[in-house]
Amino acid sequence: MTATPVKDDIRPEPLASALSERYLAYALSTITQRALPDARDGLKPVHRRLLHAMRLLGLNPQAGFKKCARVVGDVIGKYHPHGDQAVYDAMVRLAQDFAVRYPLVEGQGNFGNVDGDNPAAMRYTEARLTEIAQTLLQGLDENAVDFRPTYDGTEEEPVVLPAAFPNLLANGSSGIAVGMATSIPPHNLGELCAATIALIDNPNTRDTTLLKYVKGPDFPTGGIIFDEPESLAEAYKTGRGSFRVRARWRKEEGTRGMYQIVVDQIPYQVQKAKLIERIAELIEQKKLPLLDDVHDESAEDIRIVLTPKSRVVEPELLMEQLFRQTDLEARIPLNMNVLDKGLVPRVMSLKDALLAFIDLRREVLERRTQHRLEKIAARLEVLEGYLAVFLNLDKVIKIIRTEDEPKPVLMKAFRLTDNQAEAILNMRLRSLRKLEEMEIRAEHDGLTKEQRDLRKLLGSDKLKSERLITELKEVDAKFGMRTALGKRRTQIAEAKLIEKIQAVAEEAVELATQVEREPITIVCSEKGWLRSYRGHQEPSDAVKYREGDRGRFWLHAETTDKLMMFSTDGRFFTLDCSKLPGGRGNGEAIRTFIDLAPEADLVTMFVHQEGRRLLLAASTGHGFITGEDDAVAMTKAGKRVMNVKMPGEAAVCRFVDGDSVAVIGDNRKLLIFPLAEVPEMARGQGVRLQKYHDGGLLDATAFTWKDGLIDNNNRTFEPSELKAWKGLRAQAGRLPPRGWAKSGKFA
Repeated sequence: MTATPVKDDIRPEPLASALSERYLAYALSTITQRALPDARDGLKPVHRRLLHAMRLLGLNPQAGFKKCARVVGDVIGKYHPHGDQAVYDAMVRLAQDFAVRYPLVEGQGNFGNVDGDNPAAMRYTEARLTEIAQTLLQGLDENAVDFRPTYDGTEEEPVVLPAAFPNLLANGSSGIAVGMATSIPPHNLGELCAATIALIDNPNTRDTTLLKYVKGPDFPTGGIIFDEPESLAEAYKTGRGSFRVRARWRKEEGTRGMYQIVVDQIPYQVQKAKLIERIAELIEQKKLPLLDDVHDESAEDIRIVLTPKSRVVEPELLMEQLFRQTDLEARIPLNMNVLDKGLVPRVMSLKDALLAFIDLRREVLERRTQHRLEKIAARLEVLEGYLAVFLNLDKVIKIIRTEDEPKPVLMKAFRLTDNQAEAILNMRLRSLRKLEEMEIRAEHDGLTKEQRDLRKLLGSDKLKSERLITELKEVDAKFGMRTALGKRRTQIAEAKLIEKIQAVAEEAVELATQVEREPITIVCSEKGWLRSYRGHQEPSDAVKYREGDRGRFWLHAETTDKLMMFSTDGRFFTLDCSKLPGGRGNGEAIRTFIDLAPEADLVTMFVHQEGRRLLLAASTGHGFITGEDDAVAMTKAGKRVMNVKMPGEAAVCRFVDGDSVAVIGDNRKLLIFPLAEVPEMARGQGVRLQKYHDGGLLDATAFTWKDGLIDNNNRTFEPSELKAWKGLRAQAGRLPPRGWAKSGKFA
């Protein structure tokens, strides 16, 4: 028998469209299924699946712990087909009280610490749900939310959790998707409940009014927020911004007038071990002149002890230096980019996020109420059946005993529905004999009243709002600010304290920028190796260079000066002379300090003087005058001042002093013209200084006509010898006078 050949499903398709289609599918998956939280319950899919799996495993707060490996196995096997380590990391974070404001998982074992140590493997640790996590899950058995099939279609998972509190803001979230990111810091649940209640009472509540309740983020590690009220209001209104958080510290008095500073709260997500390591490194580098030592005395609580150099050091000034140079001060970003209704990513304001939560709770309330009404209706139907047969139990028993198909006979004899007859037939004889009319009627009346109240609730928006407010007040009573868990940990600095800190900060900056004035010698080799020596030294053979290298620039300066460099691509760079590498060895490569392009080189190097002007010229013959102050650029990327047309390059940078300009080309033709013909510009290509048929510009300089022009051999040519070379800008010029330096350049 000949086998039927298999036809390959191969279709030609443009590579660009195939890539874009697949990348778009990946991007959408990352955005909706991995990185961004749902605005309603504040959870990403992995967190939602973790909590759902733990609920099904019976890991409630009253039950015992189970191995985390068991939970992770259930999650990746049933709901989340990704790596087990990623799922375990997500679970660990939900259990870390220094990472999550209201932990949703209670861990037993090593779940990491604030020093940045990793948790134990999942086979060693155990976990169960916390009490507050249960409030996120309440109603899953009451049709509160929709369910959808899992990835393999064998199970079902909730699309969103019922979420009895605004978890998005309470615990925050962070994630990076394709082309977008989210960063939401945690907030205080008590404040969120108060703001949500105000918004339910009046949906038109303004953003600024909500800030009367929500003061700012409330980090699990505490700290102090130093931000103006206006910037806080703008951040919450737009959904974008940042918060400046500082460590909390206090002064502890010691013996003989000495004291020490104790830090007991650090900014959110700062690793304590790395923070202390950084402070110790700055002390060793002598960048913290007021601090003598740092040591860690932390146990369960954070206690970082800082020892000043002497008793006269002001603690505020010392701490301000630390805040500026270490992670004792951090910027926590706010970017409330979330999935609206689980589908569309958008940036929400504080009000938008709370409204999304309220909409969810209103829908959950309606669905749970409807579910309860259906249950009541079914039970009332059964109870009415019991009442119908109560006075005729003997007849019921006789029918059951004598009839082959008792169900239709019962339905006909007592006018019962199918459900009523089924319920009577399913009862045990003992229960049937013990039916009491009073109990049945009491239950029937109670359910009828509840049914009436629930129908009234469904028909009234006001009653729904009152029920939502009641539920929020219950959450606030259990987890709000009056409890140990809900008490605010992060302090919001008052306006007076912010003003005081700003004044101290200015003093600290002034102190930090003060550099002792000392003479230095700056040496730079041809291959770009830079170093500095103490004192003013003259060039000598004692200074050694790398093999194949030699000296190029030798400058006298002071530590308070700025070193300026001009490169062939038309950019200026500026370095602080106090931060130049020392003279040990061969120095450091200059490209470690500036972003000098690989194809570029330095034209010149000089010490900055305020108010001076520079003559810039390119090999194409173009040039202009610029202010030296405008060319200062303390950034690594420098500042582009001269636009150079390729394949030309910047060739000349000279100080402007005098009334005339002399230009000489590669063709050894010299031209002299008035300085006034050269424009002064902040940036540009400039004007043509000299015209060339072949080659380009060799050198240019500015000089005083009556003092004469000096060549590269230091010979001075008097004005009477130079009259024939005087002309107008952009002329070709003529060969230089007899005796001109062979190099052709100026002094």
